[in-house]
Amino acid sequence: MALTAVDIFKHLPKTNCRDCGVPTCLAFAMKVAQKQTSLDQCPHVTDDAKAALAGESAPPIRLVAIGMGDKKLEIGQEVVLFRHENTFHHPCGIAVVLDAGLDDGAIGERLAHFRTLQFDRVGMTVGINLVAVKGSGDADRLAVVAKRASDEIGLPLILMGQAADELKPAVAALADRKPLIHAATADNATAMAALAKEHGCPLVVNAADPAGLAELTPKVVEAGVQNVVLATEPANTGDVLAHQTIIRRAALTRKDRRLGYPTLVVVGESDPLGAATAGSLAIAKYAGIVVMANDSRPTILALVTARLNIYTDPQKPIQIEAKLYEVGTPGSDSPVLVTTNFSLTYFTVEGDVASSKIPTWIVVVDTEGTSVLTAWASEKFSAETIAAAIKSSGVEDKVSHRKVVIPGGVAVLSGKLEDESGWKVQVGSRESSGIPALLRSWSAN
Repeated sequence: MALTAVDIFKHLPKTNCRDCGVPTCLAFAMKVAQKQTSLDQCPHVTDDAKAALAGESAPPIRLVAIGMGDKKLEIGQEVVLFRHENTFHHPCGIAVVLDAGLDDGAIGERLAHFRTLQFDRVGMTVGINLVAVKGSGDADRLAVVAKRASDEIGLPLILMGQAADELKPAVAALADRKPLIHAATADNATAMAALAKEHGCPLVVNAADPAGLAELTPKVVEAGVQNVVLATEPANTGDVLAHQTIIRRAALTRKDRRLGYPTLVVVGESDPLGAATAGSLAIAKYAGIVVMANDSRPTILALVTARLNIYTDPQKPIQIEAKLYEVGTPGSDSPVLVTTNFSLTYFTVEGDVASSKIPTWIVVVDTEGTSVLTAWASEKFSAETIAAAIKSSGVEDKVSHRKVVIPGGVAVLSGKLEDESGWKVQVGSRESSGIPALLRSWSAN
């Protein structure tokens, strides 16, 4: 959290010596808080004050990275309890479990299944983010399976084992890919922390409840591991909610550094509905990673959809590029529709056009990612903007007619749009579901 001028002033010498070039220590603190100068400009600030301010200015929840490259997962560094207070910044990672004890054929089948757990949602590819490779007691086998999973799937790994010795070969072989080591407990914390420190990998700290984490986490940090992920052992879904809320509140409202780390929740439910419910709860409150025992496509789709809804900033709507789109293989006599570049609007329209089986051109107007009626009310979806979009899209060179269909909700624009564009305007249905019937009866005349 950003420090206020008063927070900074408390640690200054308060001599008003002007050696920093500012008349008073309070004025200097205000400049530091506004990032107009740095603390180093005060020649009399003590090392203890610098250390205190550095600690206090650190994010309340540490940012932890797992993996490398473009598929690296970053979790943590959240600053609010509720999204409407600001927003949530780092989407929860969804992990699926690969049992290293399976034979090679079964491993191949599992990896093939994992490749199917990517989905297209409103123009974005979303899906799982990690593979949790679970050891079966054989350290060499865990290393072989983990490397195969990393090579074939390309996602960051969680290496799960009971002891550091079981994990050592896998961690050593994949250290440059920065896997997440799972997990340090009260019984093995020293060895696990040494393994994580040696290879520079993030480490899960696991305890029965938040109180246990508050006792164990400082020991791991003192051992030299800074990138920590917290996990508890909830007995039921209610405990998941309670533990996650306690940890988040402690980090944000009490600034408890012992719990200022992202969290991991293991969802062991086998029933698809129960797994989707528990996983969605964990995503909403406030897991950094959810490890799913049930990885059926419907379950994972439910989770990635929930995550997309929770982590989409409502102030930054998901939008697509404003241009001319083709549905099917439209020709010179095909219908022309217009809509906005709000992703949900466009893909709803596209789906209904596709279901009609009528090849169609869709001119998408740049409305800054707002829906039809919202854009119309703010004059971003007007006769002028629609006419300009038709002209710039190049659709006039693609069709032999001059007839365009506009959404029924903005029928009031039809007359002015005809004047602006020179096209004949047909008012379509108010709801996208009416598009198939409209297109089947459509005529260029």
